[in-house]
Amino acid sequence: IGNTVLHILVLQPNKTFACHMYSLILSYDRSKEGPGSLELIPNKEGLSPFKLAGVEGNTVMFQYLMQKRKQNLWSFGPLSTVLYDITEIDSWAEDQSFLELIVSTKKREARQILDLTPVKELVSLKWNMYGRPYFCFLALFYILYMVCFTMCCVYRPLKPRTGNRTSSRDNTLYVQKMLQESYVAYEDELRLVGELITVIGAVVILVLEIPDILRVGAAKYFGQTILGGPFHIIVITYACMILVTMVMRLTSTTGEVVPMSFALVLGWCNVMYFARGFQMLGPFTIMIQKMIFGDLMRFCWLMAVVILGFASAFYIIFQTENPENLGQFYNYPMSLFTTFELFLTIIDGPANYDVDLPFMYSVVYFAFAIIATLLMLNLLIAMMGDTHWRVAHEQDELWRAQVVATTVMLERKLPRCLWPRSGICGREFGLGDRWYLRIEDRIDPNKHKMMRYTEAFKAQDRESYDKGSEKLETSGDTLCKKELSALSLSLSRSTSRTSSHRGWEILRRNT
Repeated sequence: IGNTVLHILVLQPNKTFACHMYSLILSYDRSKEGPGSLELIPNKEGLSPFKLAGVEGNTVMFQYLMQKRKQNLWSFGPLSTVLYDITEIDSWAEDQSFLELIVSTKKREARQILDLTPVKELVSLKWNMYGRPYFCFLALFYILYMVCFTMCCVYRPLKPRTGNRTSSRDNTLYVQKMLQESYVAYEDELRLVGELITVIGAVVILVLEIPDILRVGAAKYFGQTILGGPFHIIVITYACMILVTMVMRLTSTTGEVVPMSFALVLGWCNVMYFARGFQMLGPFTIMIQKMIFGDLMRFCWLMAVVILGFASAFYIIFQTENPENLGQFYNYPMSLFTTFELFLTIIDGPANYDVDLPFMYSVVYFAFAIIATLLMLNLLIAMMGDTHWRVAHEQDELWRAQVVATTVMLERKLPRCLWPRSGICGREFGLGDRWYLRIEDRIDPNKHKMMRYTEAFKAQDRESYDKGSEKLETSGDTLCKKELSALSLSLSRSTSRTSSHRGWEILRRNT
């Protein structure tokens, strides 16, 4: 019951009252330090009160709980050294990491905790010492891997075509070699080495990604842009396309160009994932994801309706015409592709001035240009501009969340020997087996003096204003309007003179 009450207090909107009640309930806890402590008992979702405060974005409760856990090591004048307990914060030995919970929650307030002590210092320590070097090395290794795969695709086994053409529009010159013909020369053996590296890399990608999907869940793993959800979809699809290409090569099945083309596009697009390691480029990856899965997905439905209607109209108009004079609409699939190009203004309106075109073509193309180019494209630009404005206001916060997500990912993937635990064991200071982070703080005395001066001026003005208000209320029934104005004028002068005089006296005395 006490543990349930603690979880309810974390969710209370009145944070000051919740902190006092939290302390009151813990004062009756008999097992404060043992494993049966109320603060360590998780709820049904596996969250302790401390983790729940982070997930809900309750910064006041989080700071209150951190102040209870810190240990003052020493202080000398404005300098002080504090040990912060990071047992539940550090993701090194946690199955359900506190940092991962913060970046995966949908509440924006939770990301503000990443800028608080000691979370900010812990993330900075992990990222600068281990995360950034490993991430840059991983980016370089992936780019070299993609270069190897691209070269294997460029020099894939082809042979000249021997069959006769079946159509005047058929311009195929080379066809795919069979498996027995693909690995004969020395150049083929070099390509075989690159293909083996590509296949091994695809298998490693699947081995690393599938356990995280099973642990977190597909909806949460692919749905969070900060965790790189769309990029996980891209890299898994890329690995599957590589394996499909391998099977088609081993079985001598024609058409391997289809999965190979998809793999090339997806593999190189995944390079954008590594932009999150740089503060200048990291927020733009989230901006692109939000535009694609937000604005562009909604716009594609409208675009598909417009293209389908006008492509059908163009095909019907040119169905009775000679395709050699204007071949952009000679069949229905080609009409769809040409209309798509016209929609995005990639090409100009097709025309042949040597022959007479149908009159309805000019009418339909005029309506299409007005609706598609002038109306819908400008609507898309306005939608993307609004998304850019919203993301730009929180780009620093989003980049910190990306850094945290990347750090947690690398810490889980890399062996323990390459990523030692951060912090100091409490045994060195007689604090048990809990881990602490030592942070040095400097207190600026001038800043606190100025705060005292400001509060003194505010208090004096508030007292003088209250006294003047009481005098005006008591004498309001007996004085006329002229006396009221004179009194208020003299009162304001005396009030400002008295408050400023007392304030300057405080400044002289402190100086």
